[in-house]
Amino acid sequence: MLSADQRAEAVASLRESHRTKKQGRRPSEMFPAIEIEDSYAISSAVAAARVEAGARIIGHKIGLTSRAMQLSSKIDEPDYGYIFDDLLLDDGATVPFENFCMPRVEPELTFCLKAPLKGPNVGLVDVLRATEYVIPSIEIIDARVTEPRQIFDTVADNGAAAGLVLGGLPVRPDDLDLRRVGAIFYRNSQIEETGLAAGVLGHPARAVAWLANKLAPFGTVLEPGHLLLSGSFTRPVWAAKGDTLHADFGSLGMVSVQFT
Repeated sequence: MLSADQRAEAVASLRESHRTKKQGRRPSEMFPAIEIEDSYAISSAVAAARVEAGARIIGHKIGLTSRAMQLSSKIDEPDYGYIFDDLLLDDGATVPFENFCMPRVEPELTFCLKAPLKGPNVGLVDVLRATEYVIPSIEIIDARVTEPRQIFDTVADNGAAAGLVLGGLPVRPDDLDLRRVGAIFYRNSQIEETGLAAGVLGHPARAVAWLANKLAPFGTVLEPGHLLLSGSFTRPVWAAKGDTLHADFGSLGMVSVQFT
């Protein structure tokens, strides 16, 4: 476990990376004794600083929801971070490549709540009842610390969250079988990845239930209107300057973003 001073040093380093868009030292390199509780405390402190500077938390992101990603990270559960209002992008947005260190992109489903969710004991059906709509999305993630990153580093840096593009067709959760939602993910005209939402814990709503239960000991409620990014069901795709990334969600439409 890290001291308060060590956590503060990691917070300062991450905030500098956010400001300069240059990769900084990873917390696990700075402090080999770091534990996952330290990482979440660091992430919360960075989030608090962003809120103090004027950003607004509008939801949470959930990551490492596929078994393959958990095995590669040597963990046995997902992780989470915060979504801020300044991360939201319009469908088809063009974003300067210089706004990121090493961006990658992933297709995901985002849940928007109409009722609060508070753990413990939140289940899949509870999530579906509390959801107003589900919308196709692209998440931009960014490697703001050097390699080789560990789970401690990703969690401390807000799950690498760097942007959220919402698009396509919003649907009520009972309008279709969310497990069967698929995506074909393109870089320019080249298919890079394909996948089904069932890759997210068997059903993407289970990711939201996990988050509600994970946050229960802290008294945190998932609020109506909050956006919950349920996790990718493909591997992340690297983005280069000039690339257009778009996800074809079939009957739910397309979502795209371009790096200029």
